[in-house]
Amino acid sequence: MKIICIGRNYLAHIKELDNDLPTEPMFFLKPETALLALGEPFPYPDFSHEIHYETELVLRVCKTGKAIDEKSASEYYDAITVGIDFTARDLQSKCKAKGHPWEIAKAFDYSAPMGGFRKINTLKHPEDIAFGMKLNDNWVQQGHSRDMIFSFDRIVAHVSRFVTLNEGDCIFTGTPQGVGEVHVGDKLELFLEGDPVFEFEVK
Repeated sequence: MKIICIGRNYLAHIKELDNDLPTEPMFFLKPETALLALGEPFPYPDFSHEIHYETELVLRVCKTGKAIDEKSASEYYDAITVGIDFTARDLQSKCKAKGHPWEIAKAFDYSAPMGGFRKINTLKHPEDIAFGMKLNDNWVQQGHSRDMIFSFDRIVAHVSRFVTLNEGDCIFTGTPQGVGEVHVGDKLELFLEGDPVFEFEVK
């Protein structure tokens, strides 16, 4: 399975990091080893001193497709959860400054924890999905799918032009404002439509 991540998909987050507004979905990949088993702690890596959380809605691809038309894109995903795109911000900044790729800052082991999936058609408001994260019992990120620059369907259609989507692939759809740093001992709790999805600690 592939983990596909969309960057810069919420205007407020783009502004908080002083990035340029994209004209089409930006995406990068994480390996399967980026997954973190439910109930397991996130091991703080020894190669970074600035790990940031980025809370995101995550789609589950339900059938294989290539060059999918945006009008039929909703047929290719059926479930959703909340996950975190962990980022080694210090490494990312160094790579960007040198014009280098920055997979080492995004694709490292355990950098994509996510909760269990829920069928989209069982959600209270599938047209406007609320999600968020608490850090040590305090809200730090809260977002709504209505605020995405690129919709789920646009993302699926765009990515599938370049990469075949396979059943079981996961698509992180971008983070709202409020990203920040984690430290050893922190507790993270993720929520979907106000319901807890999963929680874990940083070790």
